[in-house]
Amino acid sequence: MISLKQLKQQFLEYIEIEKGRSFKTIENYDHQLGRFLEFLKKDDPAGITPDSVREYRLWLNRQPTGHNKAKSETLSKKTQNYYLIALRAFLKYLARQGVKSLPPEYIELAKVGERSLDLITPVELQRLLDSPKGNDIKSLRDKAVLELLFSTGLRLSELCSLTSDINLKSDELSIRGKGGKVRVVFLSEAAKKAVGDYLSARKDMSDALFVRLERKIKNKKENKDLEPINKRSIERIVKEHAIKAGVSKKVTPHTIRHVFATDLLSAGADIRSVQALLGHSSIITTQIYTHVTDKHLRDIHKKFHNKG
Repeated sequence: MISLKQLKQQFLEYIEIEKGRSFKTIENYDHQLGRFLEFLKKDDPAGITPDSVREYRLWLNRQPTGHNKAKSETLSKKTQNYYLIALRAFLKYLARQGVKSLPPEYIELAKVGERSLDLITPVELQRLLDSPKGNDIKSLRDKAVLELLFSTGLRLSELCSLTSDINLKSDELSIRGKGGKVRVVFLSEAAKKAVGDYLSARKDMSDALFVRLERKIKNKKENKDLEPINKRSIERIVKEHAIKAGVSKKVTPHTIRHVFATDLLSAGADIRSVQALLGHSSIITTQIYTHVTDKHLRDIHKKFHNKG
């Protein structure tokens, strides 16, 4: 009899080769399924029963967040669902392989509250974009980062993966996003100018579009081996300029992605086009933006409500 540990490994290889999932997704599934198998303490697929899943869900719901187990906070419903999604995908694989186990339909996700959007006003956005001033390399880089984020609606990982051979003569840019899917995003004139100014000031030979700045090291010489910028650094750049711009709300790179989407919908773009530009695999993910951009409902409210 093949064990659950062996089946888990086969499943991970299947989603890597056949499904083309990213290494990050495979790593997450490995971790999440590993925790389930540790909890289950059985190596027989038939040991996955409704009772064992119910007990696992109770266990998940009581797990503390982070490394500080003294805290009273437990895993959010959203995080719990990631574990359940991994388990459901594994059970679907077992069913396709004809392995007797719990039907995947048994796994129901926890109900979560409606996702809220972190939004800033058009005035706050403009102040943010105008915050980097000067012709020093840091200001030029930060300006390019902010303009490119708003022009394209890129995810943080997608922005970090861009290379310095970007074609600024074209208004289009091909991006490989989640799941290896390629989509086209578009560059505004402001974004092209900001990126062009930044690249013109670069003296290094790094292939990355956005790099970490040169720093003095112990022997006082400059380190010429510039590394690509990481996600945390981009987050710091956005936060720094939000503070400088006097925006009191929490602003992240994803906030700019939200504003990109709502700006398009408010201007009359159809939701399918916005879905394609954002790289969402499901229209349901994009629909979160519609309730904050429906001008028609706003106009109806103004026209008919409280006219007494």
